[in-house]
Amino acid sequence: MAPTQVRSDAAVALPRDAFASGAPRRAKVLPEHARAHNRTLVLQTLLDEGPSSRADLARATSLTRVTVSDLVAELVAEGLLAELGTREDPRPGKPATLVDLARDAFLIVGLDLSDAAAFRGALLAIDGTVLDRAEVPTHAATGEEALALAIDLARTLRDRAATPVLGVGVGTPGVVDVDGVVLQAPNLDWHDLPLRDRLVDALGVPVHVANDANAALLAERGRSNADVLVVRIGLGVGAGLAVGGVPVRGTRSAAGEIGHVTIGTDGGPRCACGRDGCLEAWLAEPRLRHALAVADASDHDRILDEAGHRLGIALAPIVGVLDLPRVVVSGPADLLDGTLARAAERTLRERTLDDGQEVVVAMTKHGDDVVVRGAAMLVRSGELGVA
Repeated sequence: MAPTQVRSDAAVALPRDAFASGAPRRAKVLPEHARAHNRTLVLQTLLDEGPSSRADLARATSLTRVTVSDLVAELVAEGLLAELGTREDPRPGKPATLVDLARDAFLIVGLDLSDAAAFRGALLAIDGTVLDRAEVPTHAATGEEALALAIDLARTLRDRAATPVLGVGVGTPGVVDVDGVVLQAPNLDWHDLPLRDRLVDALGVPVHVANDANAALLAERGRSNADVLVVRIGLGVGAGLAVGGVPVRGTRSAAGEIGHVTIGTDGGPRCACGRDGCLEAWLAEPRLRHALAVADASDHDRILDEAGHRLGIALAPIVGVLDLPRVVVSGPADLLDGTLARAAERTLRERTLDDGQEVVVAMTKHGDDVVVRGAAMLVRSGELGVA
């Protein structure tokens, strides 16, 4: 079934603070913004708590029952909420009617463009459950050819949806601004590419785009207010950082771009950006796999240990400045989980002040789905205002 647009303003830019959404929204706001924020309060509460009565929602949000009833009626009419029937209640009186998010009414397309061999995508429910998957081999495609593959993958997943698509979320390598423009992604040869607008034109649904490491950060962080550093290793190398639960974008949208930081003073392999010794030249998946393929098996641990050591050197100043207790790594587990992660952890401990609370380097809990889940959260935040 061909999906329909959910909103008439599908092509609007992602709000500047939307990437930082996910902080708890449980306080009343100024009157001029009240209705939109109160809708978010109701939607977020149902997402977190599940089916609730109107009275439950009023208590949880501190809104009046009249306000909640009006909002629920509005959201039911829009198809975002569904009435589930009455709740069994031993107490006398009229039983309460439960409402919940219309969890089966809309689907989300999430794309992960960071893999070295293929663009991967998924159809997800509003709660982030992966329902279907697709991928397309890239064969080292770049430029317009790579863009066409991404569009085809998104269209394939959109067309598989049996219910309307709320939007498409994309995690891509490179520096991505608030308007979904890929300012530079050297490995894909994308420069000032209006990726969001190109996808909107091709698909006719809302699109939200972020750097792949920042998308992974959203999935890993959830709604936690903790400091989190997520390192994403695939076609390139990047990091997503949240401080006090708020993701850091940077003044040039380039926070976390550690892939092109030169590591050490001993030169090193040539990077796609044209310089020698960038972290990405040591650590990106294609580089590591090639180095292992041409080396004797007896050298594999040494190669992975060196790559992990270089990662630890790059991360040590960040961990030291922010006093981070934990670094999360995402990417191909057969390369990262083991010798490489241990070397990164050892180097971090050697190069930061240790007061007994040792720094931990751990693999993501979301596995290969970390970017598509984060991409889905971009859509959910941008279209519904919920984390």
